[in-house]
Amino acid sequence: MSAPVASTARGVTRVLLLADAPVLRRGLVSMINETAGMQSVGTPGEIRRALTLVETARPDAVVVELGAGRAATLGACRDLRRRFPRVAIIALATSEDPAVVNEALAAGIRGYLMMNTSPTLLGWAILAARAGRTVVDPQIRRVEPSAVPAAKPFAPEVPLTRREQDVLDELLQGQSNRQIGRNLFISEDTVKSHVKAILRKLGARDRAHAVSLVLSNRTPGCTCGAHALQAAAPEATADI
Repeated sequence: MSAPVASTARGVTRVLLLADAPVLRRGLVSMINETAGMQSVGTPGEIRRALTLVETARPDAVVVELGAGRAATLGACRDLRRRFPRVAIIALATSEDPAVVNEALAAGIRGYLMMNTSPTLLGWAILAARAGRTVVDPQIRRVEPSAVPAAKPFAPEVPLTRREQDVLDELLQGQSNRQIGRNLFISEDTVKSHVKAILRKLGARDRAHAVSLVLSNRTPGCTCGAHALQAAAPEATADI
């Protein structure tokens, strides 16, 4: 599966990375730079240097580590949101606690992903956050809806088939066409056909857009994207 491509005037989404551990910083730099359309523009390492570097590097998004020292990190996120409201903030976190998720969203974070997220999902979350959407990792089972900004409701005019919903769930996990085919016991060409149908029915420009739509409209307590679509369109047809 191809990596998401940023659609900016410059053609590249500039990403600043804020993490304590040097190993994590190096890993994030590689992850971002290997994602088509994205570029790492700095790894300050220390919170007090982050805001200064944002002024000089002018990133489109900031990825922060949210683990130990959470209070200080969230304080920096609040300052960043106040001073640079157009910069999207995405957190890589260690906690699945709904209270922690809610606190992060209230601090201005628009993407909350677990530390073991895939490069594909991280790339999608960055693009979705830049588009003004809120993304919460599918691994997190429940987030109080009151803390999540209201998303624009959407429903496909033509409901997804059961098989298309299966493929969509695989897309949310960052699986490639080949891996989806293996998991669902269908050919790669069939997977491609289902993906095209999903994009058409959701009115999505590409996979990144489709995933951001589904994640931002996910039903609280649900860990997959298909349920959000089933809630919007309960008359889903059987696979053909």
